[in-house]
Amino acid sequence: MLFLSLVLAHFIADFYLQTDDMVIEKRKNLRKHVVHQLLITAIVLIGYWIFQFNFENPLKNLFIPLILIVITHLLIDFIKIKLLDNIKMNNEDNMKRLGFFVIDQLLHIGVIILGCEFCFNFNLVSYFQQPGGLGLMEAVLFMFIMLILATTVSGHMIKILLGTLPNQLLTFEGKYSFKNERKEADFVHMGKKGLTEEYNYTIFSKHDLSRGKLIGYIERLLVLLLTFYSAYPAIGFIVAAKSIARFKQMDDRDWAEYFLLGTLTSMFLGITLGILLKAVLT
Repeated sequence: MLFLSLVLAHFIADFYLQTDDMVIEKRKNLRKHVVHQLLITAIVLIGYWIFQFNFENPLKNLFIPLILIVITHLLIDFIKIKLLDNIKMNNEDNMKRLGFFVIDQLLHIGVIILGCEFCFNFNLVSYFQQPGGLGLMEAVLFMFIMLILATTVSGHMIKILLGTLPNQLLTFEGKYSFKNERKEADFVHMGKKGLTEEYNYTIFSKHDLSRGKLIGYIERLLVLLLTFYSAYPAIGFIVAAKSIARFKQMDDRDWAEYFLLGTLTSMFLGITLGILLKAVLT
């Protein structure tokens, strides 16, 4: 249970105690972020040291894992910042940014695994294959981790992958055309029809990003739940409902491609997490 608690603490410090400004200016706020990691990780380790290890061996059960996790977290983030500064990426290098993000998170989780193996004789494979499966509290912790992965973490991944488009902050509403025929006296006298002027209008409205984020969260949670219960046909209704709600916007090709990429990525992440949840809990 300590392993799951440390993973949950990592996600809380990384995604809930970091503001958007801290993420953008990570170099300036790296020290503050490490303090967040130190506090959250220390609370978890101190709690287990008191209630599970009964104050025994504070060096091995408290200080070594705490120093290992926090120092390596600082080093991983520092190296990531240096690499991002040295590698020139344009607006189309979203896959590279996503790769950096995924590798960064995997390294942090890997350090937690190594720390638990070194200090607490933890084995990842046998932990999830233990007879009878996970206990009640362990299952609750794992579901909380899946909840964070399906909402905040997946949302951040999709945001990195999609990047920014010219119309990202706008919602395409439709195109309208008007014709105005002008009949001048000279043209009528000469038997001609006159002049015809045509006006084309493209209508946009402001897009509520917070509402879109909430829709994405609910969408992935529903997909995760349906996958857990093997109700795969019902996932198609979610895609159909989204497509109907955005039917007018599909006339804009850029917006349609943006919508399709985001939907497919969201479905993929939701189904993958649902399969993982089912494999661990059943």
